[in-house]
Amino acid sequence: MDTIVCPMGGGASRLYSTPTQTHSSSPLPLPLPLSQQPDNTNMSVLQQQKGSPACPPDPAALLRQCEEALGDRPHRLHRKFTHLNDGDSAPSSPIRLMQWNILAQALGEGLDSFVQCSPEALSWSRRKYLILEEILTYRPHILCLQEVDHYYDTLQPVLAGLGYSSNFCPKPWSPCLDVEGNNGPDGCALFFDQSRYEFLDSVSIRLSAMRIPTNQVAVVTMLRCRSTGRCVCVAVTHLKARSGWEWLRSAQGSDLLRHLQNVIQKQAGDPAGAPSSDIPLLICGDFNAIPTEEVYRRFAASPLGLDSAYKKLSHNGLTEPAYTTWKIRPTGECCSTLDYIWYSQHTLRVDAVLDMPTEEQIGPNRLPSFSYPSDHLSLVCDFSFKET
Repeated sequence: MDTIVCPMGGGASRLYSTPTQTHSSSPLPLPLPLSQQPDNTNMSVLQQQKGSPACPPDPAALLRQCEEALGDRPHRLHRKFTHLNDGDSAPSSPIRLMQWNILAQALGEGLDSFVQCSPEALSWSRRKYLILEEILTYRPHILCLQEVDHYYDTLQPVLAGLGYSSNFCPKPWSPCLDVEGNNGPDGCALFFDQSRYEFLDSVSIRLSAMRIPTNQVAVVTMLRCRSTGRCVCVAVTHLKARSGWEWLRSAQGSDLLRHLQNVIQKQAGDPAGAPSSDIPLLICGDFNAIPTEEVYRRFAASPLGLDSAYKKLSHNGLTEPAYTTWKIRPTGECCSTLDYIWYSQHTLRVDAVLDMPTEEQIGPNRLPSFSYPSDHLSLVCDFSFKET
């Protein structure tokens, strides 16, 4: 695969923080209480990089330190997995995948105007621990994130220390750059556990509409499962937001599907091959589209044989959750389903799905909050390869 470089907006390069390069073989010191931390504090709990795929640091210990750093905050959202294997034995090589729009820090504190959320709850000194806590609680083998604007100084070094490799593609003209004191452009990031997966290739894509490049991006990574030898192609994207842009989201989705078709055919070594390749696809994203939109229908009807994993939570297996995002802005309350995990239904099986928190759990002020760092909820699924 030839990598398509995503150019950054004017002046963006000077806005990146210097990546943290601290290495330590000593135990992680306990973090300071949040009340003693400025927003730009580089805590050692978020710098630790010692470790390798063979011997990463203990995620449970890091999770405990995040919880201690957060102190007496309200209880985190309690969510359970719904298991779908009907009493069958556990899969031998499960794939745990997390999809999450984590809310760009610059947007949360600047442009997004969450009128019911305390400014303190939106501070990076708090949100970085909540974000890491969510990831460490579920420990995905593959992690797909949107609105990442603290990749180099936080997420990449911390997760690298836990054995994850990653790829990041910023938006060419990120709205974060318009916010004073920003940390650089936001974009999409894809992380994977190197102890479980061998990296084969990755491409960063600037999505087009009618052959015209847009401001939205995707990362597509080809991996090989170390235990089974099976390949899997994983993609993460974030489509155009706002009402009135439905046609653009549809065009961007079509462009992504075209790229994915090319990627799996190239990996299979058959450029003229049929769409029903035996290389499974996992496509994660904030599509900014409700299930009745054309872009959703395009994915559902794609010759790639895709289905949406979170429909498995419904009684009939045909309905998406009532919401994946719930927020209050000056224009009013927004409760809708915009985030999805698409998978190849002929080659992958959904074994478990993390349920959605109730309205009561989320609370009257909605998201984000002191309990949860983003206006979007994480989606987590366990998959396994079907027998060939």
